[in-house]
Amino acid sequence: MDYIKSFLDYLSIEKGLSSNTIQSYRRDLEKLKLFLEKKCSIEKATGKDISNFIQHLGKLNLSSRSIARCLSAIKNFYKFLILEGIIEVNPTLNISSPKIWFTLPRYLTFDEVEKLLSSPDESSEIGLRDKAILETMYATGLRVSELISLKLSDLNLELGYIKCVGKGGKERIIPLGKIANQKIRDYLKSSRNKLLKNEDSEFLFVNYRGKKLTRQGLWKIIKGYAMQIGLKSKITPHTLRHSFATHLLEKGADLRSVQLMLGHSQITTTQIYTYVTRERLKKLYDKFHPRA
Repeated sequence: MDYIKSFLDYLSIEKGLSSNTIQSYRRDLEKLKLFLEKKCSIEKATGKDISNFIQHLGKLNLSSRSIARCLSAIKNFYKFLILEGIIEVNPTLNISSPKIWFTLPRYLTFDEVEKLLSSPDESSEIGLRDKAILETMYATGLRVSELISLKLSDLNLELGYIKCVGKGGKERIIPLGKIANQKIRDYLKSSRNKLLKNEDSEFLFVNYRGKKLTRQGLWKIIKGYAMQIGLKSKITPHTLRHSFATHLLEKGADLRSVQLMLGHSQITTTQIYTYVTRERLKKLYDKFHPRA
């Protein structure tokens, strides 16, 4: 039997995981299968075989995060084989994940965000659209894929929220600030129809050809405005998401609320932002305390 295929079908049908996640599992398991090819089949691997594979990944200079993700896929695969009665002993039981050293996310200061959000020229259709995009990203912390997939039906401007479908098809409701709300209204009233050029689209944000905005298109928009205001450090669309979370926590928001708005399945993922705020507090202390 093709046990990998059976496992991936299980993830898709029983667990409802996204196609991107399933493809990631597939790649990791195929790597293990290829590594074991001359020794044994994947379902007959021992703990030593798995350990040797993890060491092999380390020699390829993969990051600890990538290795940990791969090992997680392998562990879940062998749990599935146990569940199905295909094997009796889980070879991954005594194998621990490598320690992950988190890289603190790059975020903008309040002043940098203000400059970035003020940079589009609102006298043009493109400028109105870009203003609405930037304000929405900072107001909601949406991922790039979530923002470009926003549909008109996802908006409730009267009540001030948007509906978003994130990773794994999980739906969440995110409040929309007054400024972002107004800029979306301005865009819908004076810009979007002109960009559509008599075409129809279910998507909220469209490009100058009236088509759905792409990841690359959004990245170019943000990079262009970052250069325009002279931001020296590298900025990506995800930087606004990091800034959204960091600024909320700095202003006193609780971690659980930020987790829900970001769409993180585990609160440990959100906790990285608490390290950011601690680092900032330490820098402020060192700078201003007379006995620092």
